[in-house]
Parts: sequence; structure tokens; C-alpha cells
Amino acid sequence: MSDRREVDVVVVGAGPSGEVIAGRLAERDLAVALVEDRLVGGECSYWACMPSKALLRPAQALAEARRVPGAAEAVTGELDVHAALARRDDVIHHLDDGAQLPWLDERGVLLVRGHGHLAGERTVHVGDTELVARRAVVVAVGTAPMIPPVPGLAEAQPWTNREGTTTETLPGSLVVMGGGPVGVELAQAFATLGVEVTLLEREGRLLEREEAFAGEQVAEGLEAAGVRVLVDVQATGVRRGEDGRVAVETEGAGTLEADEILVASGRRQVTDTLGLESIGLDAGSPPKPIEVGDDLRVAGHEWLYVVGDANGRSLLTHEGKHQARIAADVICGRGGRIRGGLPPRVTFTEPQVAAVGHTLDSAQKAGLNVRAVDVDTQSTAGASFHGKGTDGTSRIVVDEDRRVIVGATFVGSEVAEWLHAATIAVVAEVSLDDLSHAVPAFPTRSEVWLKLLQAYGL
Repeated sequence: MSDRREVDVVVVGAGPSGEVIAGRLAERDLAVALVEDRLVGGECSYWACMPSKALLRPAQALAEARRVPGAAEAVTGELDVHAALARRDDVIHHLDDGAQLPWLDERGVLLVRGHGHLAGERTVHVGDTELVARRAVVVAVGTAPMIPPVPGLAEAQPWTNREGTTTETLPGSLVVMGGGPVGVELAQAFATLGVEVTLLEREGRLLEREEAFAGEQVAEGLEAAGVRVLVDVQATGVRRGEDGRVAVETEGAGTLEADEILVASGRRQVTDTLGLESIGLDAGSPPKPIEVGDDLRVAGHEWLYVVGDANGRSLLTHEGKHQARIAADVICGRGGRIRGGLPPRVTFTEPQVAAVGHTLDSAQKAGLNVRAVDVDTQSTAGASFHGKGTDGTSRIVVDEDRRVIVGATFVGSEVAEWLHAATIAVVAEVSLDDLSHAVPAFPTRSEVWLKLLQAYGL
């Protein structure tokens, strides 16, 4: 190595989890090196969460204005696609992470550009640079898009979320493979921008990890936006013609043709590129997550911490950031452990799906004695101010033995901001009797909680 540097902590990966732990440690006067081979801010900032929401928001804002009399009459034009794409570019800083760097500089974090991999205990190599950690190494790398083994698919060079969220030109038609959060969000975003979209899902419904009604109501929203939704349809082959168009052969829907295909069929680990073999660990084939304890440390390697996607506990940005805060506390000797449970999650379609904790099905499979309580999301007086057409279902899943909520799901327009109250109720295990005294203000949509507790019988 031509350059050897010694610091307290080396963090590999400058996505949200890596940024949080690097900043938190530096603010506690530790010397930190942060390693990144792409952009500081990571997948979420440039190719996933942020640009996809930027693409979805214009149509949602326009739809809300058109639902409200008085505002509707003032809407005289159509969605400006060029302006929407320009705003997306502003949100992702035109794929330039320069705006992120002052934050690191202010905290004295050393940024090392390049691919980092372990080269023995407490040692990370980045090109010709050797970083040696006095206290800890933190793995905070994300995941990569997964291309399923459909014949011809990889050869057709499909879009993934990365190409889809950053494209400068729109195809006339698009096939989206995958009915999870990424697939449904991008399908709706492109449809609202004027693209002819077909969504394929091999399972029997969309958003299979959420309540069944959530997938059904999102499918209705997609179809209202012009998306052709096909469930129980399996792609069996893909080919790209000389004219650049793709043909997707399926079981259940014949052959579909489009200008482009976008794959949203999950994520894959990249732990096989981290040099785990140098410390006696096996990444597996295919690569698997790195197992950690509740203190985010790897057993037998107490100096090695893994936060975010790479430990496989939750592929959600906010959960990775939470893990980063806990790991920073442990490194600094303050203790701390992550708690189990299903974290909050949002699908930002129209309607939105906001959920935390168990679904009814997952609670039953966990052996809990539960009861589901449903109300119409639009059943409050406050909902009337958002106009008609904001239908959806709100559900709480109640553990009858303990009389606490173990899960909540809200489907409707702009329900994501409701989720934190539900998260507090689930994580803190607030009793239903106590919740009944948390009086929601009138006339707000938060009165959905009053409706839910009344439907339960309180």
C-alpha cells in the first residue's frame, strides 16, 4: 500500500446508514474514515427513494387540487413532464454529491473514494490506500438490483430502479416486472408522465407482504392511472429486437411488446465483494447477509459491525439509519441493542400504503390471538377537505390477550404522515384504554383513530 492511514473507525459505504454512523461518531470526537465508490448519499438519495417520490408527487398534487372545488376550477393545464423531470434532477442534485461533502468536512470525516474491502482484522483496503481502525470497522453497504433468471432477460439489458428513476427520456411504452413497492411506484410514476405501462406480478396480488386489501386498492389506483395490471403472470422469456423494442413472453398473458422493460423483482446482497474471506467469513453463493447480534456486531469479530441492508434484517433506509445510531452508541461504550418487530413502511402510490408491525396474517402465523378492526379511511370529517376519491381502508390488528396494537395499515391519499402515531403505539405497546384518552383534534383526519377504537368497542 502506498498510503497507510490509521483512524478510530472505518465505515465502508456512504449511504444513509454510513453517513449517520460516521457523523454520529465524529461528533463524539472519534477519527472516522468513510469509504464510498459511488456517490455519498447512496442508492436512496440518487436512484431510489428520493427520485421515485419526485416523479410521483406532481401527479398526486395535481390530483388533490382537482378533487377540491374552487381549486379544481383554477387548474387549467396538464402535468408538465419536462418540469417534473427537471425537478427530479434537482432532487438528486444532477447525480453530483458535492452538496453532501461540507457536512462531512464540518465533522472532520475523512472521505476515501473507491471500493473498500476487508484485508484482515480492522483493516480495509481502498485501491492503494490501507485504512487501519483502532476501534471498529463498520460495513454499511447497500444492495443491488436483482435480475431474475428469466431466459434472455439479462441479455436484453433491462432497466432497473437506477435507470428508471434517472432517465432523461421517456419510452412510449414500458413493461414493469414486479408488483412490490418499487414496481408499483415506478409503474404509476411513468403512467402519470404519459407512458403506456403494463405491470407484471407472478403472485396473485400486488404488495404481497402487506394486507390483501392494500394490494387490491393499489391495483385499482394503478388502473385508474392507466396501468394495465396483470397478476398471476410469469415472464418466461425476453428478447430485444433489432429495432430496440422488447418482447416479453409470459405464461398467462401471451407475448407483450414495449419500448422498454424495467425489472423491480427484489434486491441482491453484495457482501461477496467485501473481502470477508480475509477474516474467515464466507459470503455464500449466492451472497447472503452478514449475521449480527442485536448490538450489530459480528460474533467472533467484536470489532466488526454491520448496519443496514448488508445484515439483512430490514432493507429500509430509516431502519438502517436507526441501526447506525445504535451501533455508534455501542462503539462509544454507551451500550444499546436493536429491538425486533416489523418496522414502519410506506408505498408512495396513489393511494398510499402506510403500515407498521404485523398484518393480520403475519400476526396469526406468529401465534398471536388477534382481531382486525377496519374502518373507511375517508370516514372522518377532516377527510372531506381532501375531496372525493380518496377511498381506502384503515386497519389495526389488536392482540386480544394484551389489549395492545401489534400492527396497523392505512390505505388512502396522503396517509404516510399518519404512520408515526401508529409506530409509537406498536413499539411502546400502548394499551387500548390509554389510547382511548389520546383525543384527536377535530376536524382532522387523525380522527381515524377515534373511529378505529370505536369500531373495536371502546
